[in-house]
Amino acid sequence: MGVTIKDVAKEANVSPSTVSRVIAGSNRISEETKKRVKDAIEKLNYHPNVVARGLSNKMTKVIGIVLPTEGENLFKNPFFVYVMTGISKYAQESGYYIMYTFFKTEEEKLSSIKNYINSNLADGIILTTVHSKDKCIKYLQEKEFPFVVIGRPEDTKNVLWVDNDNFQAMYNVLSKLFMKGHREIAFIGAKSKLNVSKDRLSGYRQAHRIHGIDIDENIIVEVEDFREDLGYHAMKKILSIRKPTAVVCTDDLLAFGVSSYLAENNIKGISIVGFNNTPLAQYQKPALTSVDINAKKLGYYAVKMLVDKLERNIENMHYIIETNLIERESTRY
Repeated sequence: MGVTIKDVAKEANVSPSTVSRVIAGSNRISEETKKRVKDAIEKLNYHPNVVARGLSNKMTKVIGIVLPTEGENLFKNPFFVYVMTGISKYAQESGYYIMYTFFKTEEEKLSSIKNYINSNLADGIILTTVHSKDKCIKYLQEKEFPFVVIGRPEDTKNVLWVDNDNFQAMYNVLSKLFMKGHREIAFIGAKSKLNVSKDRLSGYRQAHRIHGIDIDENIIVEVEDFREDLGYHAMKKILSIRKPTAVVCTDDLLAFGVSSYLAENNIKGISIVGFNNTPLAQYQKPALTSVDINAKKLGYYAVKMLVDKLERNIENMHYIIETNLIERESTRY
């Protein structure tokens, strides 16, 4: 039979309720008593029963994470690896557990959220994508269930969210390229309904306006997903119209496809910029210039905000995580 809370109480010469309060982090217990209890826990190798604790304080200490299907294959899109690393780090520091669910469609996403709420499986939810007119955000607000969004929602009122300034990040990339003398810069984006995609395209357009440079709509291509093969075919399409001096992509995977097409066809003189600064970016030939969005921080602060809401009812409305342009050989033309 395993060690019980009564065994710990006996070893520390306190009541079982005192042990419970120490485990729960109560501030009403003296430091001397806390030390005795913690020493007893360590000595007896006691592990609190999470389910029992949840029943007693009406908290599961579980956070539900809702991910798009591509998150299942972590090697295809490393963005989710880093987001989940950040999520796991803060959750572990705070004594929370993580439960993941994946979706292909918005209907599946909403169904997953309903399951979390109706089954009392989680104390709060983190959404890793946000769409225009997002039904999931509306549903969570109606249910008054704690949640955080990774990404900027359209209506930020009463929504906890964390994101980069994707508009500014893309604007800065374009400004940098304009200052280098580029005037014909193609754009390859994906998942146009995602607000992150909208913001990056808006930054691209605004940079042209501010710098007084005409936009060629023919070299703006939006594809259905963040995939290397789609970046490959998008570059092929652009080159059938004209040869730009540079191309910016809203994800490194798209940029990898661009690089592959140019290499296969021995086309030189086109600068390439990606987003996310995935680990393979530096090993491309040429090494890919990319915007580091600090995905680990996105995940870390998403959980921090949710835990603050759950435990202290702190109403931080959002965090903006900094981005950094990592320049490599692909923009040295």
